[in-house]
Amino acid sequence: MKVTNVARSGGAAGMSRREWLYTAGTGSLLALTPGRALAAAQTAALAPTATATATRDTVLLSMCVSDNMRTLPLRDGRVKPDGINLAVSTIHPSEMFWRQLRFAEFDISEMSWSSLLIAVSQGDKRWVGLPVFTSRGFPHTGILVRSDRGIETPADLKGKKIGVPEYQQTSALWSRGILQHEFGVTPLDIEWYMERTEELSHGGATGFQPPAGLKFHRIEPPENIGTMLLDGKIDGSLLYLTDVNLVDRSRVDLRNRPEIRALFRDPVAEGARYYKKTGFYPANHCVVFKRDVLEKYPWAALNVYKAFIAAKDLAHQPGREIASTYFDLDLLPRAERRVLDVDPFPYGVQSNRAMLEALIQYSFEQGLTRRKLTLEEVFYPGTLEL
Repeated sequence: MKVTNVARSGGAAGMSRREWLYTAGTGSLLALTPGRALAAAQTAALAPTATATATRDTVLLSMCVSDNMRTLPLRDGRVKPDGINLAVSTIHPSEMFWRQLRFAEFDISEMSWSSLLIAVSQGDKRWVGLPVFTSRGFPHTGILVRSDRGIETPADLKGKKIGVPEYQQTSALWSRGILQHEFGVTPLDIEWYMERTEELSHGGATGFQPPAGLKFHRIEPPENIGTMLLDGKIDGSLLYLTDVNLVDRSRVDLRNRPEIRALFRDPVAEGARYYKKTGFYPANHCVVFKRDVLEKYPWAALNVYKAFIAAKDLAHQPGREIASTYFDLDLLPRAERRVLDVDPFPYGVQSNRAMLEALIQYSFEQGLTRRKLTLEEVFYPGTLEL
């Protein structure tokens, strides 16, 4: 990746701050909140490359991320943030969030967006968020139901017993918010059965208590969502995880079981419908930085942010090149070639503001956060304009 230099005195004429940061190889960016070491220090946002050489003494920071294509270039060293050597761990998100919320083991990590909102609303100031969202999907299209309970539409979930791995997890928060705002089914309309124990749940670290008025039960070991679905003790589940490292329970395979099916018979069509209506491709994780680390190295925030962007671009480039071939061969309509310019995984606050504010609203509506937060309370000030 070629680095284009921009004079430290300012960006190119006519460029917005966001455009400058995305295109500049170097630049001086002043944090937005005066009077605080974290936000007032001058930040060098140097574009990372696969062959980047540090221009200052590097610092060693620990980082934990999940196993996906957008983190791989950081994990294998093809992309490195300027001035930083990363000691990278790759862990299943369930374990990662549990370890971070309880023990704050890593300087940088992915974090459950829902759990971060809860922690911030409770005054937990250990973390500063970066608007990096490496994991997205349509959680509500993964809802499972028993085929013998007369559940044909989301509205039929009212009055039913529904399992959830963890009530406060982001995918569950998204699904409940979508059920309420798209289909008129509120959390109070459902009887909930939560799988994770207090000791192994993220809620155990944030003091989770079921919101007032909620019909809520805990699944007692050795039962789990899978066994209760097959035994007919619950009617469905928002999500069924089969690769959870922290929960030592036998996981039954629900695939190709006639008594279990997806609520949405065409999940892809439902995801596309929701995206076209709302513009949301729901994000599950963001990235957090230890606040005390940023107070010591305030320049590191945007250097790491830029590295995540470079890693994503590097990971997505082969797919764009392959897709381009189909257009070149006229196997796909050339008039649609512009879709290759669409980034389905945009990072930054501005590109995701409506989606992020929707989830903040859902968290407050559902009683998980004590008050409705602002994005300024969650994210590093230097990223709010990006």
